[in-house]
Amino acid sequence: MTFTAVPLTLYPDMFPGPLGHSMAGRALESGTWAYAPVQIRDFATDRHRTVDDTPAGGGAGMVLKADVLGAAIDHATAAHPGLPLLAMTPRGAPVTQKRVRDLAAGPGAIILCGRFEGFDERIFDARPIEQLSMGDIVLSGGEMGALMLLDACIRLLPGVMGAASSGDDESFENGLLEYPHYTRPVTWEGRTIPEVLRSGDHAKIAAWRKQQAQDHTRLRRPDLWERHEDARARPASGAPQKKKD
Repeated sequence: MTFTAVPLTLYPDMFPGPLGHSMAGRALESGTWAYAPVQIRDFATDRHRTVDDTPAGGGAGMVLKADVLGAAIDHATAAHPGLPLLAMTPRGAPVTQKRVRDLAAGPGAIILCGRFEGFDERIFDARPIEQLSMGDIVLSGGEMGALMLLDACIRLLPGVMGAASSGDDESFENGLLEYPHYTRPVTWEGRTIPEVLRSGDHAKIAAWRKQQAQDHTRLRRPDLWERHEDARARPASGAPQKKKD
């Protein structure tokens, strides 16, 4: 099965962009994944190919039109049945590594990329669109968010990273940030690789890495640490445990 990315965009030339290089680029050449961008402007019906209009009620900026978006989405879903329909928007749910893994295990995704002030809200009422965000930031358009999301998915496709275990210890895979890494030279500017990593004792190295991951997460991402601790406190059933007095 080929993972297929279908970005709906006003700028199809932005794809594959950086995804045409390195691991993702080699995977694209080998047919592990494919992309089929859709130009939203092709579905405008007036002679000026208008895709946006002024906000109802007034205000700055322009809003992507629901009728044009609806036609573009319908075309994409008919051409690629079975692909989940996503939209990149700051109002969306933050993307997690779990969601990335779920998407990577599927056939691909249709990704609606916004511009200007965003989408006519009615498009979300009329079509089954999952809204996603890459973080608490505002970009010029959804294309950069779509590229980030696709990169996160593509690297998880079979064979892309080489060894199947390559990503097992990375940040967020186990609910923690990744432990720090070192390589030669052993000493650089008076700073030396921790002795435990040079000991050859794999059990001690594993324990050190686990502790480092926990310490870094607790100090740098207390929100992530709290979720990690909460998950560890839950029984196998998933039911929350009662707190002791």
